[in-house]
Amino acid sequence: MNKRPRIAIAGLQHEANTFAPFGATFHDFEIADGWPALTTGADVLTVFRPLNIPIGGFIAAAGDCDLVPIAWAAAEPCAHVSDDAFDRLSEILCDGIARAGNIDGVYLDLHGAMVTDSHQDGEGELLRRLRARIGTDMPIVISLDMHANVTQAMSELCDGMTIYRTYPHIDMAETGKRAHALLLARLRAGRPLHRAFRKLPFLIPVCAQNTLAEPCKGLYESIPALESAGVASVDFAVGFPPADIHDCGPAIVAAGPDAKAVEAAADSLFVAVSAKEPAFLADMLTPEDAVRRAIRVGKPGRPAILADVQDNPGGGGTSDTVGILAALVREKAQNAALALLWDPAAAEAAHKAGVGAELDLALGGRYGYDPAPFEGRFRVEGISDGTVTGSGAMAGGVTMHLGPSARLRVIDSGADVTVVICSHRFQCLDLELFRGFGVEPERQAILAVKSTNHFRAAFQPIASEVFLVESPGANICRLDKIPFKNLRPGVRIAAA
Repeated sequence: MNKRPRIAIAGLQHEANTFAPFGATFHDFEIADGWPALTTGADVLTVFRPLNIPIGGFIAAAGDCDLVPIAWAAAEPCAHVSDDAFDRLSEILCDGIARAGNIDGVYLDLHGAMVTDSHQDGEGELLRRLRARIGTDMPIVISLDMHANVTQAMSELCDGMTIYRTYPHIDMAETGKRAHALLLARLRAGRPLHRAFRKLPFLIPVCAQNTLAEPCKGLYESIPALESAGVASVDFAVGFPPADIHDCGPAIVAAGPDAKAVEAAADSLFVAVSAKEPAFLADMLTPEDAVRRAIRVGKPGRPAILADVQDNPGGGGTSDTVGILAALVREKAQNAALALLWDPAAAEAAHKAGVGAELDLALGGRYGYDPAPFEGRFRVEGISDGTVTGSGAMAGGVTMHLGPSARLRVIDSGADVTVVICSHRFQCLDLELFRGFGVEPERQAILAVKSTNHFRAAFQPIASEVFLVESPGANICRLDKIPFKNLRPGVRIAAA
């Protein structure tokens, strides 16, 4: 290359749990919630540069490029993206890139597990539409979430991809930086890189995808050694199992100038992952058992963590199930706090009543996963507009907008349980999601978090012990209980 590359950048993020009870509209992408609102033009550079988001990492690394920012949007995981939302967002991205003038390449910050009303492979369809506008020769590099259900179409329609290598996702910005390096490698080559794609024949439970523990820890730590002068990039997507689509499941991708070396690297990682299939397991406890154990081991300074893994809004959960809350009260847990329970109506009632008021409320339980909402008497101990800035490895510096929120204490029960409720769904992945509402996490004996694994980055260092709780929810973790209809033939599903 004899000049600074001129690169169009854009992003569209959504993870679809096709078993969730509601989908995403265009409005869900417009608003700011746990992540920034729909952002266009030059604001993309200023909003995302400091954040642990792939496009932020790409921007930070691209001092050697002239960037043309188009747009970025995301919605909290749920079921299908509406056709209206997908069509409008695709047009914003594709038209913006097509009108960007004389560009040398494109970078897209995508998720890899978007399902729309009409398309099982949302990202593949987006790439098809973009190729129809800018042609087949324009270099396109994408970054994907580790939970991507990567498809053959995604692999064929881009020039390479980078994928997160950590769960909790503390390397999102780093993944964007690797995408920048991969795009420059493609531009320097002056021709398409050789690409390898391998789809694994089994599904990996979300609870077993933690890269802080084996088998994922060792597998991901082995990946950098597979890269070389002839292999620009190798990655492993664990997949997102609660998606009833043909291409659900893990995949291996690789790209580089040396076809033989690229294929060998992909084969090597495929064999390594396949050998670990029996080890992709994770134990879960009933709410009662988990709470009893937490009562025994949790204490201020070293709280026990109860992870409500199947009601994780980051996996499409409603974030309003009450199984763990009910168990905490039944077992008369002391010095316990739960976050974040999504109940806009209860939050509105708390704001109207004011701090100090006592209310009879029926919390959560609106979508049929619980026998009934949790009914009790609560004291309003704090109210908030729900604006919190994260401080942890995942969401540090990200301002989260959770809408009218409140801190409630269960009273007249013999238990000492605090509940943080909010008006916008977002998983509890940062200590500030307690602190911002007046609960100091390290002063609690028990913390219950609606999260599957992201909580570990911030909460595991302070925990006495972590318990994964099998309370009902949309983010189903026992794969043999998922009513798949569209999986391709031959895919193995782990038994409970």
